[in-house]
Amino acid sequence: MLPADDLQQRWWNLEAKLVERFGKKPDMEAILFLIGIQEFGEIREKFTKEQKQDLMHVAVCNLLSQSGYYELESVDADGWPHFRQLKPMPDMSMPEQENFLKDHILLYFEQHNF
Repeated sequence: MLPADDLQQRWWNLEAKLVERFGKKPDMEAILFLIGIQEFGEIREKFTKEQKQDLMHVAVCNLLSQSGYYELESVDADGWPHFRQLKPMPDMSMPEQENFLKDHILLYFEQHNF
């Protein structure tokens, strides 16, 4: 089996678990939003469009901190985490970027025993 095949199978398994948990298949943005809420630590009735984008940014930075690309720098008075980039991202095609992010998402969920 090729590593990409294994990644795809693990991704489908995660999607199946998320469908079981939430009742519908989430896209990448929805998964990033969920991770962002988890890392922000506060569930609200509504988030503004800008806050939703910020939550996805928090998720990406947190995910990529697993590989040393970012580190948590501070948390502001409103509870929002702020990250500092430690090294540049490697040049990748769009499919490579998606797989890179998927791999980090899978690692995140494994580390959180989901």
